[in-house]
Formats: sequence, C-alpha cells, structure tokens
Amino acid sequence: MKSIGEAAARFGLDTHVLRYWEDEGLLHPDRDAGGRRRYSDDDSVRIAIILRNKAAGMSLEQIRVLLERDAPDRHRVLEEHIAELDRRAADIAEARAMTEHALRCRSHDITQCPRFRSHVSDVLSGEAQWLLVHTEPPRDRPAN
Repeated sequence: MKSIGEAAARFGLDTHVLRYWEDEGLLHPDRDAGGRRRYSDDDSVRIAIILRNKAAGMSLEQIRVLLERDAPDRHRVLEEHIAELDRRAADIAEARAMTEHALRCRSHDITQCPRFRSHVSDVLSGEAQWLLVHTEPPRDRPAN
C-alpha cells in the first residue's frame, strides 16, 4: 500500500490529480485508521489505465464508463472512441505523407508544389470542417 504522495510520485503526477480523479469517481483508494488514502496495486492499475487512455484522447467521462463494472453504455463509448482513433490515425498518416513529401520535394517553395498542395486540398475546399474543432485547445476543460 502506498500513500497518496508515493502513488503520485510513481506516475509523475501531483497529488491533487489523484484527489480530483477520486472526486470524479475514477479511483477508490482505501483509508487507514487516520483517514489517509492508501493506494493498492489495483489502484495503481487503475491509475495506469487512466493515464494510457487520457493519452489516447479519452475524456475522464469515457474513462469512468470504461472502469465501471456494469456500465450499460460501455460498448457505445468504446466504439465511438475507436472511430475517433481511426480518424486520428488517418490524420496522422496524411500528415506523415505530407511531411515525407516535403522532406524529399525539390521545390524551392513548397506551397507551389502541386503534389504537396494535394495534401491540403480538403482544407482548401472547406471539406475539412473538423479541423478547427480538433486543433483548437479546449477552453472549458480542466487540465487534469
């Protein structure tokens, strides 16, 4: 069993993050006789799951559903997240192709290269409406 400070240090987090996740229902550490939080190995697994899924773009609400034993909408949430990961993977693949072309392109002005321009044609045509939604930082979500 680890104290909150030990558990936070193990994952490179501030202790307030673990308290916040507990307030959000993601963690349920035991308490000792003095009321201090005690984190078990199972709690460490939950913290690792939270961190990995936050890195993959899941919201805390989605992670809460993932961690609930009998969440009725778990499959829906996970299917939506898989669709989002697929969209992000396609974006990354396009960005990689664009970067690889820019690396090898002999044009002195990359913006004038027709092949390079093809990588941004959806943005130029207005088809890529999702772009601003997914590239602008959120203004109303807490950082943890």
